[in-house]
Amino acid sequence: MAETIESYENVVPEVVYFVDRRCFPDWEIAEQRIDFHDLTFVVGGMSDYYVDGEKHTLQAGDVIYIPPGCVRRARTYRDRPMRSYAFNFVVLHPANNVRLPLPTVGKGRATPELLRQVRDFLQVWVGRRPGYRMQARGLFHLLLYRLLSEADPAARLPPDDWRIARVMQYVLDHYAEPVDLKTLADMVGLHPVCLSALFRQKTRMTLTHYVASVRVGHAEMMLSTGEFRVREVAERCGFQDVSYFCKTFKAIKGYPPSQAVARAKANFHESL
Repeated sequence: MAETIESYENVVPEVVYFVDRRCFPDWEIAEQRIDFHDLTFVVGGMSDYYVDGEKHTLQAGDVIYIPPGCVRRARTYRDRPMRSYAFNFVVLHPANNVRLPLPTVGKGRATPELLRQVRDFLQVWVGRRPGYRMQARGLFHLLLYRLLSEADPAARLPPDDWRIARVMQYVLDHYAEPVDLKTLADMVGLHPVCLSALFRQKTRMTLTHYVASVRVGHAEMMLSTGEFRVREVAERCGFQDVSYFCKTFKAIKGYPPSQAVARAKANFHESL
């Protein structure tokens, strides 16, 4: 089973080195086994990186991720010196040897949106105003989230298509009510079949799954308070059948609603 971004919710990264790297023609990194995570965004020129002996040729728009324990070396092209933003970071929690679910090389992953976040980080890191480390930590955490969310459709930020954004907002506002595909389609001027296809294309999930995940998310929050019964939560979150609610909840969360209730009770007793 593929890991989701939820598996890394408690990861705490700390940037130990950052550089706006503008390479000279003879720039290189000597071969070394690293004890940190290397995350580099290439914005110009070309370079060859070798990770555990495997060659990767990078150019503008590429992102390379090298976890600790790997042997790394690199060199630029004399006629096309590389420019890049390079982060060296450690993971304070749960452990530095955790390997993030990122490809070694992400072709075209350095999108304009990500690079804007990198430049925001650069401004804070270079400015070094009081509290800059706290601000830089938050910016880098968000940057890492954006990269990780690309691998998890359920975590992706809302798409820029206004029709999909409007449908998603409607579901968030009316999750406790019956959500009808035709109503949603009429709202944005599309045929129901076209809306379903467009939603899947833009979000990489079905509209049915999105509605269910929103409802289950709210249900989990209610159950975690310990103030509601499973049947009551199901009804308040748009499920007419408690058995179907339990089945859907477990399919999305990986555990049954009863376990969420048990956790809430355990947390309550621990707080006494």
